[in-house]
Amino acid sequence: MKKSMLPDYKLIEIQILASGDILQIPVYTFQGKKEGKKVYIQANLHGAEIVGNAVIYELIEFFSTLNNEDINGEIILVPMCNPIGVNQRNLFFSTGRYSPYDGLNWNRIFWDYSHENINIDDFVRENMNFSKQDIQANFFDNILNKFQEKQNNINHRRGVSFSEHYRNILQSLSLSANYIIDIHSSSVSSIDYLYCFDYRQKSADYFLLDYAILMNKYDGNAFDEAFLNPWLILEKKLSQAGRNLIFDVESWTLELGSGMRVNEESVKKGFKGIINYLSAKKILNLEVVLPEKSTKFIPKNTIKSYYAIQGGIIRHRLKEGTKVKEGDMLYQILSFSKGSKMPFIIDIESADEGIIFDVSTNDTVNQGEYILGIFPHV
Repeated sequence: MKKSMLPDYKLIEIQILASGDILQIPVYTFQGKKEGKKVYIQANLHGAEIVGNAVIYELIEFFSTLNNEDINGEIILVPMCNPIGVNQRNLFFSTGRYSPYDGLNWNRIFWDYSHENINIDDFVRENMNFSKQDIQANFFDNILNKFQEKQNNINHRRGVSFSEHYRNILQSLSLSANYIIDIHSSSVSSIDYLYCFDYRQKSADYFLLDYAILMNKYDGNAFDEAFLNPWLILEKKLSQAGRNLIFDVESWTLELGSGMRVNEESVKKGFKGIINYLSAKKILNLEVVLPEKSTKFIPKNTIKSYYAIQGGIIRHRLKEGTKVKEGDMLYQILSFSKGSKMPFIIDIESADEGIIFDVSTNDTVNQGEYILGIFPHV
């Protein structure tokens, strides 16, 4: 008789409040019978982006029906990874995108090994003739040792900012992983897509999503960027030295659904895609589903954003997923301009051909506020 397995469960304390209450994050770990690779999955880094919690619930339920022979290595799942952001409110509206302590975007605070005073060229020279597996293991050791060194050097009488303390907790769980998956939702209303880094495009297909934004310029110390950036630099430097290696290390951000909502169709897509990805990476001993069509990659710098040319009320805006041609009407602005006795309508036509991938959720706008974005046809 097949026995199901339960995850190892623990709570990690992240903040003691002035009231004496303690904020904690839950961590669920499934350990396979065989040692192997490690995957880290988190959700809800931004407070209003809640759909990933439902995805992780479905993953936990599914993994609990397996036994440890079905899993190779280790799977770590962290739902509700940012309780401060989750609990931020203005009236009925979730916010939680920026830290109330320093104003930083919760997803721009993470530590990047390559930003330290290190010389990756020296590492390449010292490891050039080693096997791919040994180079990967040695570089992992360097990253983890530097991270631990920074933790050891914290002066506990002075303390650190909450942003640094918080990032250290999440990265202590994730930096040793082979694969990280950070589940987000659009801040507005959006189709489902993912962010992909260069030289990792082949793996994107396993998530079974139609679109991926190909990162060609980094915004800053985002969770996925900070994890993978040192490895991309190492690969580039090895290539320049004559060895073309792509390491078995990947990071992904899934954008599923819209803020403040749990779109069940997005949950299904996220769950199915993650299971398939983990199967393709041999974390799960399950059959891999081959996508009916390959993921379409959208270079980030080709996305066209539309902003309100003046304030007013949005009417007849096209929905996300709509294909448009240049000249098609995208939306109207109803204006009660103080300079006109009568209200009037402004038609806004598309300047581009493509697909509307996200739209703002507020139909009242000021001039210069975001309205929608368009992917080009690929």
